[in-house]
Amino acid sequence: METAVRELVDPLLGMIAFFILCGFDMASLARLAVLKRVTLCVASALFLFALVRVLMHPAMLPLPAWCVPLGWLLSILGLILLVYSLALEIPFQRAYLTPGASSELVTTATYALTRHPGALWLAMLLVGLLLTIRSRAMLIAAPAWLLMDILYVWLQDRVFFPHQFADYRQYQHQTPMLLPDLASLRRCWQTLPWRRERS
Repeated sequence: METAVRELVDPLLGMIAFFILCGFDMASLARLAVLKRVTLCVASALFLFALVRVLMHPAMLPLPAWCVPLGWLLSILGLILLVYSLALEIPFQRAYLTPGASSELVTTATYALTRHPGALWLAMLLVGLLLTIRSRAMLIAAPAWLLMDILYVWLQDRVFFPHQFADYRQYQHQTPMLLPDLASLRRCWQTLPWRRERS
Protein backbone atom coordinates (compact mmCIF):
# COMPACT_ATOMS: atom_id res chain seq x y z
CA MET A 1 0.00 0.00 0.00
CA GLU A 2 2.82 2.41 0.94
CA THR A 3 4.57 1.68 -2.38
CA ALA A 4 1.41 2.43 -4.36
CA VAL A 5 0.90 5.72 -2.51
CA ARG A 6 4.51 6.70 -3.14
CA GLU A 7 4.09 5.95 -6.85
CA LEU A 8 1.43 8.69 -6.93
CA VAL A 9 2.76 11.18 -4.36
CA ASP A 10 6.29 11.53 -5.76
CA PRO A 11 5.14 12.37 -9.32
CA LEU A 12 2.62 14.81 -7.82
CA LEU A 13 5.44 16.67 -6.04
CA GLY A 14 7.21 17.09 -9.38
CA MET A 15 3.99 18.40 -10.95
CA ILE A 16 3.63 21.00 -8.19
CA ALA A 17 7.11 22.27 -9.09
CA PHE A 18 5.81 23.33 -12.52
CA PHE A 19 3.00 25.33 -10.88
CA ILE A 20 5.61 27.11 -8.74
CA LEU A 21 7.57 27.95 -11.90
CA CYS A 22 4.59 30.03 -13.06
CA GLY A 23 5.22 32.13 -9.95
CA PHE A 24 8.80 32.63 -11.17
CA ASP A 25 7.55 34.11 -14.46
CA MET A 26 5.01 36.31 -12.69
CA ALA A 27 7.66 37.54 -10.24
CA SER A 28 9.99 38.27 -13.17
CA LEU A 29 7.42 40.42 -14.93
CA ALA A 30 6.55 42.19 -11.65
CA ARG A 31 10.28 42.84 -10.97
CA LEU A 32 10.13 41.08 -7.58
CA ALA A 33 13.74 39.95 -7.36
CA VAL A 34 13.55 38.03 -4.05
CA LEU A 35 10.34 36.21 -5.00
CA LYS A 36 11.83 35.40 -8.41
CA ARG A 37 14.84 33.70 -6.84
CA VAL A 38 12.82 31.97 -4.14
CA THR A 39 10.29 30.47 -6.55
CA LEU A 40 13.07 29.27 -8.86
CA CYS A 41 14.97 27.65 -5.98
CA VAL A 42 11.86 26.05 -4.45
CA ALA A 43 10.63 24.70 -7.81
CA SER A 44 14.07 23.31 -8.71
CA ALA A 45 14.60 21.72 -5.29
CA LEU A 46 11.11 20.19 -5.25
CA PHE A 47 11.49 18.74 -8.75
CA LEU A 48 14.93 17.29 -7.99
CA PHE A 49 13.61 15.81 -4.73
CA ALA A 50 10.68 14.20 -6.57
CA LEU A 51 12.97 12.93 -9.35
CA VAL A 52 15.38 11.27 -6.91
CA ARG A 53 12.46 9.68 -5.03
CA VAL A 54 11.00 8.31 -8.27
CA LEU A 55 14.36 6.95 -9.41
CA MET A 56 14.87 5.24 -6.02
CA HIS A 57 11.48 3.53 -6.18
CA PRO A 58 11.98 -0.17 -5.37
CA ALA A 59 9.62 -1.57 -8.01
CA MET A 60 11.52 -2.27 -11.24
CA LEU A 61 10.36 -2.68 -14.82
CA PRO A 62 11.35 -5.91 -16.63
CA LEU A 63 13.12 -4.20 -19.54
CA PRO A 64 15.69 -5.97 -21.78
CA ALA A 65 19.39 -5.39 -21.10
CA TRP A 66 19.95 -3.38 -24.31
CA CYS A 67 17.73 -0.61 -22.91
CA VAL A 68 20.34 0.37 -20.33
CA PRO A 69 23.09 1.67 -22.69
CA LEU A 70 20.44 3.40 -24.81
CA GLY A 71 19.04 4.95 -21.65
CA TRP A 72 22.47 6.22 -20.60
CA LEU A 73 22.98 7.79 -24.03
CA LEU A 74 19.60 9.55 -23.95
CA SER A 75 20.02 10.65 -20.32
CA ILE A 76 23.47 12.17 -20.81
CA LEU A 77 22.56 13.83 -24.11
CA GLY A 78 19.27 15.14 -22.70
CA LEU A 79 20.98 16.58 -19.60
CA ILE A 80 23.77 18.26 -21.59
CA LEU A 81 21.30 19.81 -24.04
CA LEU A 82 18.99 20.90 -21.19
CA VAL A 83 21.82 22.71 -19.41
CA TYR A 84 23.05 24.21 -22.70
CA SER A 85 19.64 25.56 -23.74
CA LEU A 86 18.46 26.80 -20.34
CA ALA A 87 21.68 27.93 -18.66
CA LEU A 88 24.24 28.72 -21.39
CA GLU A 89 22.35 29.99 -24.45
CA ILE A 90 20.16 32.22 -22.29
CA PRO A 91 22.09 34.89 -20.31
CA PHE A 92 21.88 33.14 -16.92
CA GLN A 93 22.38 36.18 -14.66
CA ARG A 94 19.75 38.32 -16.39
CA ALA A 95 17.23 35.53 -16.91
CA TYR A 96 17.28 33.93 -13.48
CA LEU A 97 18.90 36.19 -10.88
CA THR A 98 18.48 39.90 -11.61
CA PRO A 99 15.24 41.81 -10.88
CA GLY A 100 12.72 41.91 -13.69
CA ALA A 101 12.45 39.78 -16.78
CA SER A 102 15.22 39.60 -19.35
CA SER A 103 14.20 41.45 -22.52
CA GLU A 104 16.89 39.77 -24.65
CA LEU A 105 15.15 37.24 -26.91
CA VAL A 106 17.38 34.36 -28.01
CA THR A 107 16.37 33.05 -31.46
CA THR A 108 19.50 31.20 -32.59
CA ALA A 109 20.92 27.67 -32.23
CA THR A 110 18.51 25.47 -30.24
CA TYR A 111 16.04 28.38 -30.02
CA ALA A 112 15.96 28.42 -33.82
CA LEU A 113 15.02 24.73 -33.64
CA THR A 114 11.93 25.30 -31.47
CA ARG A 115 10.72 28.09 -29.20
CA HIS A 116 10.98 25.79 -26.17
CA PRO A 117 13.85 23.34 -26.76
CA GLY A 118 14.05 22.57 -23.05
CA ALA A 119 10.82 20.57 -23.34
CA LEU A 120 12.44 18.30 -25.96
CA TRP A 121 15.56 17.79 -23.85
CA LEU A 122 13.53 17.07 -20.70
CA ALA A 123 11.58 14.41 -22.60
CA MET A 124 14.87 12.86 -23.77
CA LEU A 125 16.28 12.92 -20.24
CA LEU A 126 13.19 11.35 -18.64
CA VAL A 127 12.92 8.58 -21.26
CA GLY A 128 16.63 7.90 -20.81
CA LEU A 129 16.27 7.68 -17.03
CA LEU A 130 13.28 5.36 -17.40
CA LEU A 131 15.34 2.98 -19.57
CA THR A 132 18.44 3.21 -17.37
CA ILE A 133 17.02 3.02 -13.85
CA ARG A 134 13.88 1.06 -14.86
CA SER A 135 11.84 2.51 -11.99
CA ARG A 136 8.16 1.62 -12.30
CA ALA A 137 7.20 4.94 -10.74
CA MET A 138 8.78 6.70 -13.73
CA LEU A 139 6.00 5.26 -15.91
CA ILE A 140 3.64 7.57 -14.05
CA ALA A 141 6.05 10.45 -13.42
CA ALA A 142 7.53 10.91 -16.91
CA PRO A 143 4.23 11.43 -18.81
CA ALA A 144 2.81 13.56 -15.96
CA TRP A 145 5.88 15.81 -15.83
CA LEU A 146 6.07 16.13 -19.60
CA LEU A 147 2.40 17.11 -19.71
CA MET A 148 3.00 19.71 -17.00
CA ASP A 149 6.08 21.02 -18.83
CA ILE A 150 4.08 21.39 -22.06
CA LEU A 151 1.34 23.24 -20.15
CA TYR A 152 3.98 25.46 -18.52
CA VAL A 153 5.72 26.38 -21.80
CA TRP A 154 2.31 26.97 -23.41
CA LEU A 155 1.56 29.52 -20.67
CA GLN A 156 4.97 31.09 -21.23
CA ASP A 157 4.34 31.19 -24.96
CA ARG A 158 0.84 32.68 -24.80
CA VAL A 159 0.79 34.70 -21.56
CA PHE A 160 4.24 35.61 -20.24
CA PHE A 161 6.67 35.92 -23.14
CA PRO A 162 4.58 38.22 -25.40
CA HIS A 163 4.74 40.78 -22.54
CA GLN A 164 8.41 40.11 -21.88
CA PHE A 165 9.86 40.25 -25.40
CA ALA A 166 8.97 42.94 -27.96
CA ASP A 167 9.63 40.68 -30.97
CA TYR A 168 8.03 37.53 -29.57
CA ARG A 169 5.03 37.55 -31.95
CA GLN A 170 7.36 37.53 -34.94
CA TYR A 171 9.41 34.74 -33.33
CA GLN A 172 6.19 32.71 -32.91
CA HIS A 173 5.51 32.98 -36.64
CA GLN A 174 8.95 31.86 -37.77
CA THR A 175 9.83 29.13 -35.24
CA PRO A 176 7.78 26.05 -34.23
CA MET A 177 6.71 25.84 -30.60
CA LEU A 178 7.79 22.28 -29.72
CA LEU A 179 8.38 20.03 -32.75
CA PRO A 180 11.09 21.10 -35.24
CA ASP A 181 10.43 21.26 -38.98
CA LEU A 182 12.92 21.24 -41.87
CA ALA A 183 13.22 25.02 -41.94
CA SER A 184 13.90 25.25 -38.20
CA LEU A 185 16.43 22.41 -38.38
CA ARG A 186 18.25 24.34 -41.10
CA ARG A 187 18.17 27.61 -39.10
CA CYS A 188 19.41 25.79 -36.00
CA TRP A 189 22.36 24.30 -37.92
CA GLN A 190 23.24 27.63 -39.54
CA THR A 191 23.18 29.58 -36.26
CA LEU A 192 25.15 27.19 -34.03
CA PRO A 193 27.91 29.18 -32.26
CA TRP A 194 30.87 27.43 -33.88
CA ARG A 195 29.38 27.92 -37.37
CA ARG A 196 28.81 31.64 -36.69
CA GLU A 197 32.42 31.99 -35.53
CA ARG A 198 33.74 30.38 -38.72
CA SER A 199 31.68 32.67 -40.93
